[in-house]
Amino acid sequence: MSVIESIKNVFSSLPQNWGTYAVELVAFFLLFYFVFRILKEGSETHLIVAYSLFVILGGLLCLFSKNFDETCYFIYLSCLSLFFLLLFNTEIKRVIRTGKVQPLDKEAPAARGASAARAEECISAIMRAVQNLSKNNTGALIILSNGNVPKEIIDSGVKLGASISNQLIEGIFVNKAPLHDGAMIIHSDKIEAAGCFLPLTQQDLPKEFGTRHRAGIGVTEVADVATIIVSEETGIVSTVKHGEIKRYVDSEALNKFLRAYYWKELNGEGNKKS
Repeated sequence: MSVIESIKNVFSSLPQNWGTYAVELVAFFLLFYFVFRILKEGSETHLIVAYSLFVILGGLLCLFSKNFDETCYFIYLSCLSLFFLLLFNTEIKRVIRTGKVQPLDKEAPAARGASAARAEECISAIMRAVQNLSKNNTGALIILSNGNVPKEIIDSGVKLGASISNQLIEGIFVNKAPLHDGAMIIHSDKIEAAGCFLPLTQQDLPKEFGTRHRAGIGVTEVADVATIIVSEETGIVSTVKHGEIKRYVDSEALNKFLRAYYWKELNGEGNKKS
């Protein structure tokens, strides 16, 4: 009954405040839509659920609490949305720059729409390269990008735009090669750049984690990317997402990691083929 009374009170004040309500309602839907599509583009399902729950809980609080009116709710929603948007500042900059969110192409993996066959070739080439680098204790740092790596990172290296092959990947990371110390950026079926410098994480990590590992973790904290790291000292393969590192990655885990990148827009088809 209290909920019904609260709803009645809201609608009973509409005649004299319809203009304010209309503006707040439009602003609410625009704000919610913008946050929702940013989270959806980043494939952050858990954050979409969390954001929606906070919005609903705030609405219930607005209905039940006498001290929490619709204006307070709108301020609460604005602060909540700002917090979630700050988590994806790189994507926001790209949306502002291009004027649109990158479409979710259901017919093609990753950002450039490589064919399914080409995606399989890329996965196989990257896996062969990483396995060979690991056997030879050759250090490597590979970024799997969705076109959202900050421009200053790409500009810090050498732009290539080359097709992916295990020979080229291994050649770039050979000791004493000009670009071996930097990071390689892979965007869909292309090696976009190599020799790139990355921001280092500020996490308190074990001593065995050197600059390459700190850089591989750091870039995932500032952009929605995934990284593959091969240790120069031990040959151990690690993967990183959202600042969290997994070590001792075997061929099966690496295969799934790569498929999560290349097939995430194909309704999980790649995982079914694993």
